[in-house]
Amino acid sequence: MTSDEFDVIVIGGGPVGENAAGRTAAGGLRTALVEAELFGGECSYWACMPSKALLRPGHVLAAAKRMPGVPVGDRLDAAAVLERRTEFTSHWDDAGQVEWAEGAGIVPVRGRGVITGEREVTVGDRVLTARRAVVVATGSAPRVPSLPGLSDVPHWSSREATSAKEVPASLVVLGGGVVGVEMAQAWAVLGSEVTLVISQDRPLAKFEDFVGDLVADGLRADGVTIHTGAKASSVSEVDGGVELTLGDGTKVVAEHLLVATGREPATRDLGLEAFGLKAGDALPVDDTGRVSGVDWLYGCGDVTGRAPLTHQGKYAARAVGSAILADARDPEPWTTTAATADHTAVPQVVFTDPEVAFVGRTADQARAAGLTVKVVDLDIAVAGSSLHADGYKGKARMVVDEDKRTLVGVTFVGQDVAEMLHAATIAIVGEVTVDRLWHAVPAYPTISEVWLRLLESYGL
Repeated sequence: MTSDEFDVIVIGGGPVGENAAGRTAAGGLRTALVEAELFGGECSYWACMPSKALLRPGHVLAAAKRMPGVPVGDRLDAAAVLERRTEFTSHWDDAGQVEWAEGAGIVPVRGRGVITGEREVTVGDRVLTARRAVVVATGSAPRVPSLPGLSDVPHWSSREATSAKEVPASLVVLGGGVVGVEMAQAWAVLGSEVTLVISQDRPLAKFEDFVGDLVADGLRADGVTIHTGAKASSVSEVDGGVELTLGDGTKVVAEHLLVATGREPATRDLGLEAFGLKAGDALPVDDTGRVSGVDWLYGCGDVTGRAPLTHQGKYAARAVGSAILADARDPEPWTTTAATADHTAVPQVVFTDPEVAFVGRTADQARAAGLTVKVVDLDIAVAGSSLHADGYKGKARMVVDEDKRTLVGVTFVGQDVAEMLHAATIAIVGEVTVDRLWHAVPAYPTISEVWLRLLESYGL
């Protein structure tokens, strides 16, 4: 075996690991970045980027249909959409990501990293040691349900759903979360006959209740058949595809089955058990990312179970990198100035049509946290939305902490609302009072004028 010594070893070369490694390398610490598959990770090749590339053309087509005077056809050029998707994945070639890492002063190490000792990571026949810290940023993996027959039936995970080379004739999607609804709509618009099976009474059940209803309307408008309150009882392989049997005896046959029933921290096969941690569980970390009970081990991103979103993982990774640098410069006393700041002001977009943009707490979550809240609901019906699209359909909700008179949650649903989300995030993170927010005048005529209507409805 060969041995290499570094200041920091980061396991996981996706966006989260890249941010942690980039931070420590920029601060002068010799940093290795270990990746078992493609540098750039899940988000670059099988999740965020390819899924949004598949969805965007459908949004453009829908928007054009809502605008009189714009010549538009009824179908997308599926081959062109898939090719553009492939361009965004760099044809699943990570040469560019490796070049970036090397240019940032990071040492890329290809292979599966296993923690084999204190500050020691083994990659194949190579043993890496860290003078200061090991960071785990291995993301998450699909959670596979215990469904009779599933282990014997070829099926898609999110990876196959975003990297498929052809449009399936038919697709059944199991799961009504973000991956389920996004991929159901993407493939339906591209021409597949899609059936969505969800166990709740609406998709996106963790969001405000009206969210799932509006998204379901959008899915049905694109031809998706939805079975709500449906529990899958078994799956089997049949001629031409798969057959999913539901609890009420309904049978759904499709060319492919996409299992989108959630994800779990990718903490298996990392050697964590030797340090009192349980494989498959989220890493217990403090706000600097330091793992409880192991002072040289850090975690960031999906592995912590805190907020399984790329942008939040990158934020946590920057905090981890800064904390390691702070410790290197001034190890006593320990400083937490680089810690992550907020656990609830987490923005998220679901890129369906209509889009969903949410940050903070839902009304129910705010009440459960003991807050005295006032909820303001409005249809998005302002001059900007009527100009944006004929028949614009959307809703907005503002959740206010009445004691502090600050926003604690905001939800928008509608065409192109994602670009309104950052204003809501700033208002919540900055704890801007509604009285002060009243003076942030939205430009006319834009959809953002809904902010004025929300505040008026609140009573200002």
